[in-house]
Formats: sequence, C-alpha cells, structure tokens
Amino acid sequence: MTDLKNTFEQAVTESKELTKRPDNETLLRLYSLYKQATAGDINDDAEKPKMFDFVAQAKYDAWKKLKGITADEAMQQYIDLVTQLKG
Repeated sequence: MTDLKNTFEQAVTESKELTKRPDNETLLRLYSLYKQATAGDINDDAEKPKMFDFVAQAKYDAWKKLKGITADEAMQQYIDLVTQLKG
C-alpha cells in the first residue's frame, strides 16, 4: 500500500472519531471525496437517485461535481479536510 492510501485510511478512521459533528455541507464534501477516491467517477445512469429522495440527490450532486478528479487528488483533499476538522 502506498503512503497516501495509508494516510487516507487513517483519515477515514479519524473522521468517524471527530469530537464535533461537521455541518451538512462538510459531511457531503467528505462523502463525495470518499466516493471519488474509492469508486472513481460517478456513473450518471446507475447512481441516479429516485425522485423525492432529497438526501440521495444531495449526495449524488456532490459526488458528480468531482467528476474527473483522480483518486489520489480526492484522497489528498479528504485528508486535508479531516486534518482541518480535527483542528
């Protein structure tokens, strides 16, 4: 495993242990960066949420905004965000 992957996995663990719950916008950012880092670009057709599922739609939109970002870039941004949240 690469150093970046190890650091990313540590950040994922740390994100679950934050003393203060992040706001919804930050949670969406964490979600979308995680999905981009682990699954890559969203499959527009397969991942499209059902109508009136507003939470799923917000997650879909947040992930879709990251289309084209490499897994390594998403991992680094996730690590940076968790580091910032830890203060």
